[in-house]
Amino acid sequence: MAIDRRRFLIGTALMLSSTWRAFAGVLESEVEGGDVEAGDLIAACRRPDGSYSVVVLTLDGMIVREIPLEGRGHDIAFERSTGTAVVFARRPGSFALAFDVHGLRKPTLITTPKNRHFYGHGAFSADGRLLYATEHDSDTRRGLLGVYNVTGGFARIGEMPTYGIGPHEVIMLPDAKTLAVANGGIETDVKTGRKKLNLGTMEPSLAFIDSTTGALLAQHRHNGALHKLSIRHIAADARGVVWFGGQWQGAVDESPELVGRASLDAPLRLLEAANPLGAALAGYIGSVAVSGDGRVLAASAPRAGRTIYIDAERARVIGETHLADGCGLAGLFKSEFALSSGLGVLQTEMPDHTHLTTASFPGRAFDNHLLSIR
Repeated sequence: MAIDRRRFLIGTALMLSSTWRAFAGVLESEVEGGDVEAGDLIAACRRPDGSYSVVVLTLDGMIVREIPLEGRGHDIAFERSTGTAVVFARRPGSFALAFDVHGLRKPTLITTPKNRHFYGHGAFSADGRLLYATEHDSDTRRGLLGVYNVTGGFARIGEMPTYGIGPHEVIMLPDAKTLAVANGGIETDVKTGRKKLNLGTMEPSLAFIDSTTGALLAQHRHNGALHKLSIRHIAADARGVVWFGGQWQGAVDESPELVGRASLDAPLRLLEAANPLGAALAGYIGSVAVSGDGRVLAASAPRAGRTIYIDAERARVIGETHLADGCGLAGLFKSEFALSSGLGVLQTEMPDHTHLTTASFPGRAFDNHLLSIR
């Protein structure tokens, strides 16, 4: 699709204000007249029978609702004003499912074009009218953001480059117009699934993109030997600084620090821990999240069974917890976090080691991400 046509289509979607107001009004009337219990958290999971679903949970461990998935789900995007969530297939997947957390509307299946595949993550525009999804072009192997019209049944209306290979997580920054994209830098081929093809030459990057035009505003890369530190997951703190969690593609005992930060006008900077953490975290960060007040970052290392907490302003580790195969993270309230594991455990706690709740879901395996909808 030519760039001019893509911008035209995106611009057209942005002008659908009257359609959006009508859509939101319908949702509001439906919520007033129906079951509005929406729960506290959303997670994709594997069920005891081996099938997959996405579940809406309460903090005390109840499943409010469950929606079957045709395959393994990964992360979830959420539009708070309408209660619309979208769960994405694990890469390289071709489906996503949009659903109402209140359970008032039937889910909508979203599929990619034949030569595109989802890479597990997405983000809504600030006004909720567009959905941006990280994708892979199976012909050129370049990274893309697919653009979907929420009010038009999630029709795919355009795409824009991520200016890298292997895009994974995308987030909308607090300015409501800039998208941050973690380009993992790892080339794959859909025919071989998740096989890594370019570890010797990979170029991970953090790209800042204008959500309206698709223009590249800034892009930061690692220097030298750090090119094997794949940038995978990102979260913005209260100041709008983007924190990232990396996955080292070399020997674990040679792993550098895995967590760092950057911004539009500041390059990538790795955390300077008092004691080296790369190898201790098994060279792999599975998820990152900020607290409700945006002042604390949590980074999970499921292969090590550890989650660290970082003061975002001082860039200093302030706490740690242990949870076997713990990966999913969600910031709650002021400084609380929810954690989920591949062993079916859900717990809430604070960075100072204050334990709040634990719930167990026998036979279930939560996927890598957890979303707060409070």
